Amino acid sequence: MVLSEECDIIFRLKAILEFACQLDNPNGAQSQSTISKTFQDLQSKVSSKNIVFTVCNSPLLIWPNTGFQSSVESLTEASACGDILQYIESDDGGSKKSSKKREKKKSGPTVVNMKLLFEVTEPAGNEAPSLIQVSTQQHCVKMPLPLDCVLSVNTDESLSTVCTGLVKAINKQLADMEEVVLQYRKGSSFLVPQPFHFQLPEPAGLTTVIYSAGVPDSQLQAVREDLHRKFKLPSDRPYLRRANAFHFPDAAYKDGYLRNPHIHLNPPNLEDAKLYLVQGVYSYHHYMQDRVDDDGWGCAYRSLQTICSWFQQQGYVETAVPTHTQIQQALVDVGDKEPRFVGSRQWIGSIEVQVVLNQLLGVTSKIMFVSQGSELATKGRELANHFQTEGTPVMIGGGVLAHTILGVAWSETSGEIRFLILDPHYTGGEDLQTITDKGWCGWKGPEFWDQNAYYNLCLPQRPKII
Repeated sequence: MVLSEECDIIFRLKAILEFACQLDNPNGAQSQSTISKTFQDLQSKVSSKNIVFTVCNSPLLIWPNTGFQSSVESLTEASACGDILQYIESDDGGSKKSSKKREKKKSGPTVVNMKLLFEVTEPAGNEAPSLIQVSTQQHCVKMPLPLDCVLSVNTDESLSTVCTGLVKAINKQLADMEEVVLQYRKGSSFLVPQPFHFQLPEPAGLTTVIYSAGVPDSQLQAVREDLHRKFKLPSDRPYLRRANAFHFPDAAYKDGYLRNPHIHLNPPNLEDAKLYLVQGVYSYHHYMQDRVDDDGWGCAYRSLQTICSWFQQQGYVETAVPTHTQIQQALVDVGDKEPRFVGSRQWIGSIEVQVVLNQLLGVTSKIMFVSQGSELATKGRELANHFQTEGTPVMIGGGVLAHTILGVAWSETSGEIRFLILDPHYTGGEDLQTITDKGWCGWKGPEFWDQNAYYNLCLPQRPKII
């Protein structure tokens, strides 16, 4: 299953199946075969004619294992899967197909959410109920299995192919869950298996991995090492930690922060220039968020928070983005500031950002010194190399202002450069259009910098971990 840039639709099928079995002796050899038999029964169930797919926000029902049947006569097994979109109601009341046409810029594949149901009524037979008396003590094990299967396709793929692919994905996920359940169970104590989707480099694409609830990432190092070898992934950065899980285009972030506003910008018109950009996902932190009035003094704190969010969302750390108070306390703890600094409205600069990243996240940084702003126009090669190799946001402080550099457009031939700036001085709400239209996130020329002020740049380095 591969999600490529040409993918138009992600079909996402979710369900909760109940795992239930009776174990005579939880620690006996027979218990493993009983567990496996229960998973096999579930696989038989999802391969039966009783399985039904229901499409969310739509009256559409599909029976995938009966030679393909649907509740809409015009949809047949040969129909293009994109035809489904006209039957799905979008947030604005129209169909997903029509709203897709109205979008100026495609923000990613359309997600079709589906649920798995079973028909429970069948024609009555002549069978009589049977009773079985068991005299030995048994352990009853019940737990939910949260299925979450994905299939990415082009809109012209047939519905029959999609349904067949989803049924295969369900069976594959059940088999993977069985393996994880058997690996981590202790007697009659079971850990719930949980599916996570990860966007890996091609050709792997969108890949599903099963982890056990209750087993932290710190205890899954060996599992990730095996998966890195299997998918031929680099061994110096995380791809398969829970924080790396794929974020579906139709899902909102619950914390309220904007992610990656720069992706909605057009590149600057600069001849022979190449783009060198931040890699991965960050949150936009700026003045007045989190009910903290830091207008006029908190810009470097906000730039630091943006950097911390990058390390968190790339899976390098599990700690939350630090508050202003936690940042100040960290500087006191290392002896950089006096205790009275905590709770103050004092500025910090690039050196303090470097210290806090090391103290709270264990992240080292390089510092680039620029004696005057006019010299920043000559730093294209160094910054391009940073975004190519490290890919982290850069904090820059000079005079009384701090900003975050997210990338550069740089021409090696002419030396011309543009800086992609995320401005922490913004005081408004999380309005993407305002932020991009008004230049709070935007491309700036060398004249943006105070030509006579000196600047320090903090360039965070990636830890070499998976």
